[in-house]
Amino acid sequence: MDYPGNLFVVAAPSGAGKSSLVKALLELDSHVQLSVSHTTRAPRGQEKHGREYFFISEPEFDAMVTADAFVEWANVHKHRYGTSKKAIEDRMAQGADVILEIDFQGAIQIRQTFSNAVCIFILPPSWEELRARLERRGEDTPETIDLRMENAATEVAQAEKFDFVIINELFDRALFDLKAIVHSQRLKFAAQARARAATFQALNIPT
Repeated sequence: MDYPGNLFVVAAPSGAGKSSLVKALLELDSHVQLSVSHTTRAPRGQEKHGREYFFISEPEFDAMVTADAFVEWANVHKHRYGTSKKAIEDRMAQGADVILEIDFQGAIQIRQTFSNAVCIFILPPSWEELRARLERRGEDTPETIDLRMENAATEVAQAEKFDFVIINELFDRALFDLKAIVHSQRLKFAAQARARAATFQALNIPT
């Protein structure tokens, strides 16, 4: 089904700056809404339930899987993450643009359900910088950082499956690129036809 709102899917290896870029975009563009995923991992730092994630137990996650409540879910760094299909559909039906922060496995699954989804991959400028960012974050043990770097090699190899790639070397430039992608998508014929259906009909433009 086509909805008036757009769906943007942003994926990246841990430490590439995905969350910071999406947060900055949300502060600049009130029409974009963040879809909050469910996860079985514990909150980190100042994260709050219902804001960054819905933090749920393994049995609660199992129940949602059984109920087919997720449009996608995956194991990432020994924890599970899932995206509610109904939450996305409700917001897009109201005309909002929805943005998801998920891993590449989830992004591929999302595309199977929402064919109009715009998939964006965030790359670090180098492996050295990626490790440095993970270390500066100060949230993970050396063993966890090693695991994240190992997983990043697999994740980066999937970038070719995405519509757009942003290299987050300079934050302001990467944010500009992300804003440009969002704005360009809104101006595409199909997106305008969905969002401004009444105008197209009044002008007798076939869709």
